[in-house]
Amino acid sequence: MRFIILLFIVIPAIEIGLFILSGKTIGVLPTVGLIILTGIVGAYFAKKQGLEALRRVQNELRSGIPPGNAMLDGVCILAGGLLLLTPGFLTDIMGLLLLLPVSRYAMRPFLLKLIKKWISRKQIYIYR
Repeated sequence: MRFIILLFIVIPAIEIGLFILSGKTIGVLPTVGLIILTGIVGAYFAKKQGLEALRRVQNELRSGIPPGNAMLDGVCILAGGLLLLTPGFLTDIMGLLLLLPVSRYAMRPFLLKLIKKWISRKQIYIYR
């Protein structure tokens, strides 16, 4: 429930405040241009890295290796691309962190721990 409040109330309120601050600081047109630019760049990088992650998953499956890290990277790339397409500076920063391989690698242990916690609480089911 706390996550939903954060997602639908707090983050948009912060984004609106950042839009107002940016509009006052650099102007309205540069702010709108920056939002459009981050959306275009986000779509490009998400597509490029998403296809690379898909190839890694396919290669690992062909080799008989479970594609755990490659699939986690794919999910991070998808989420990062969606966040970059969402208008806002805070979501752009979060999306960029999910798209950059260095920060994804640093976040991987936290994400794996979170997924294991969800599985142990039966919030995620794995069907075999």
